Amino acid sequence: MRIMTRTRPERRPVGVRFAESTPSPVTQRALIALVQVLVLAVWFSASAVVPALRAEWAISQVAAVWLTASVQLGFVTGAVTSALLNVPDRLNPTTLMSGCAALTGLTTGAFAVAASSLTVAVPLRFLTGVLLAGVYPVGMKLTASWSPPAVRGRSFGILIGALTLGSAMPHLIGGLADRSWRMVMLIAAGSALVGAAIALVGVRAGPEMAGAPARPEPRYALALFGDRRSRLVSLGYVGHMWELYALWTWLPAFLLAGTASRGSPDTGIGVLAFVSIGIAGMVGCLVGGWAADRFGRPVTATAALTVSGSCCLASPVFFGAAPGWVLLFGAVWGAAVIADSGVFSTSLSEVADRRYVGTALRAQTAIGFGLTVVSIDLVPVAADAVGWRWALCILAPGPVIGALAMHTFGRITRDEPITAQHGERRGTR
Repeated sequence: MRIMTRTRPERRPVGVRFAESTPSPVTQRALIALVQVLVLAVWFSASAVVPALRAEWAISQVAAVWLTASVQLGFVTGAVTSALLNVPDRLNPTTLMSGCAALTGLTTGAFAVAASSLTVAVPLRFLTGVLLAGVYPVGMKLTASWSPPAVRGRSFGILIGALTLGSAMPHLIGGLADRSWRMVMLIAAGSALVGAAIALVGVRAGPEMAGAPARPEPRYALALFGDRRSRLVSLGYVGHMWELYALWTWLPAFLLAGTASRGSPDTGIGVLAFVSIGIAGMVGCLVGGWAADRFGRPVTATAALTVSGSCCLASPVFFGAAPGWVLLFGAVWGAAVIADSGVFSTSLSEVADRRYVGTALRAQTAIGFGLTVVSIDLVPVAADAVGWRWALCILAPGPVIGALAMHTFGRITRDEPITAQHGERRGTR
């Protein structure tokens, strides 16, 4: 007699949905990148219109810092909270990203319609930052879920390039036409809403990050730094972040001051900032992603940090230089400063416990973005003390420390290569 036994159906990880026909990884990575471009336009939307806001609201340059710093603080708050609660590893990532994207559009639209002073603007920007913590890090996890290790560097390069292009979009919106600051903010808000719709309808989680659902483990947000590799990657990321967002925030002011020093009109600053941050940054991300897969993560990060750190120190030489030289310098710096960003995310996703990759990425980004508040605040203080010609030199220590950390990480990786399974190693140690 034949005994029939029932097998228990396979459990799918929380937050991961598979269709009967698995979507194309290339299509999914492209959709995730498109969502990042559209939604992250809200990030620097207020920063791009600071000159108009200063004139209309009669606020100082130091006070205007909070239009950017509040977003950074909000992002840190959202990232830390979600990392401690393991939100990215417990909720459906597509729903989380699309919902947060839609809400960033609403808060940015509210800024455009209702803000008339910093009293209203700063809380709205803080809330926008909190919500962006549900967009960018989740996008990293979703990208990793569709990217085998062999192409993960290029995949993250495309994702970070999308972030770069989206972050620079407000400069282009305001620079191509004489639009009011409220219109610039409304366009950014509409862009985020479109991105939310695309995420909800088209984006799905992939198989690479699929595994047994991890129980909540808030301690992993701190425990991951007990591992030397994770700690070195995070230190490299911190050095990178010390420079990145301060440069993105204050490059237009640096360019404007340089233009004024040679007595030229300030037209075209927005377009020049977009080319340096957005176009050159996008190219830098693609090259950095390709190089990370071709030459290795540590070598690529060390090279990019060395070039961007050198640009920090060379910035006084190009202050007020001829437009052609300024464009070339801005393009080199804009490409180098972001070329290594995807390398840190890729490296951490490869050395962290695969069950907590989302939590690890959020913990790393929370620390890095927290530091950006300090560097963003220090640049205008330095400008008041020594002038804009020398102000950006204060960013140089970040890439120097980051390069040393990634060089050490590379030496350790050569001794103990990383296997295909996250967190597992082979070697003699």
